Amino acid sequence: MNYKSIIESLLYIWGEPLSYKEIAKIIEKTPGETKKILKEMVSDCNSSDRGVELKQYGDNFQYVTKECNLEFVKKLVNKNDNKNITNSSMEVLSIIAYKQPITRVEIEEIRGVRSQGPIDTLLSRDLIMEVGRLEQIGRPILYGTTDEFLRVFDLVDLKHLPQKNEVEQLFLEVNKSED
Repeated sequence: MNYKSIIESLLYIWGEPLSYKEIAKIIEKTPGETKKILKEMVSDCNSSDRGVELKQYGDNFQYVTKECNLEFVKKLVNKNDNKNITNSSMEVLSIIAYKQPITRVEIEEIRGVRSQGPIDTLLSRDLIMEVGRLEQIGRPILYGTTDEFLRVFDLVDLKHLPQKNEVEQLFLEVNKSED
């Protein structure tokens, strides 16, 4: 049986990220065997002249357009402007990504302003989620990032977030170019 072909069909039809555990159930292989097949498929896509690549986002996999073809795909697909994230939402998302799990009050202490609006926006876009509750009076909600966050920012996992020194270097480069 050609499991790579079956998995390719599943990922193509599904369109959204699909976990290797779900795929394993469907193809009736162990999760370990399935993950091995998927890793081979990632390598196959990256080493070929195909227009798509297989990306990993946490435990999920999805076919995406290769970056070198994006300018052409954008001509076909209308970008929806309301999908942009505001600066305040991006600031909250960054805090959550680096400090998770974190409460709204802790986010507001860092930012110095109310943050419920940006949190609601990020929840509605499935970039963050409730990951639990703090064991203290009021049991405030703890927030963390989602697999959708990983997909949107093209990260395999949170270990691939830029380190503090990398962010500082980018900041310096942007400020120099504005001078």
